[in-house]
Amino acid sequence: MSNCLFCRIVSGEIPSTKVYEDEICLAFRDIAPMAPTHVLVIPKEHISGVSAVTAENAAIAGHCIAVCAKVAELEGLENGFRVVSNCGDDAGQTVPHLHFHVLGGRKLSLEMA
Repeated sequence: MSNCLFCRIVSGEIPSTKVYEDEICLAFRDIAPMAPTHVLVIPKEHISGVSAVTAENAAIAGHCIAVCAKVAELEGLENGFRVVSNCGDDAGQTVPHLHFHVLGGRKLSLEMA
């Protein structure tokens, strides 16, 4: 999608600080980090969010989850990390492209907003 922020990052039109990349997904640093380590993992194919994951594209979403673990390893998050995917306006999803936040680098609160 030409107007999707994350699709524009995937295409290289908008720069990002890459942490990991392969043929299926891209991981890059969040520009407004909520923790010392805050990396976004996104599929290169446009999928609007978790609610748009289907049997046909589930392997892509699963690969992104595996990459979340890889990113945590690369970032040295041996004491733990959190993976979050907001789905829809009420959950705080601001970019309608499937993405996973990998958060860590400090003890994270157990409180939910």
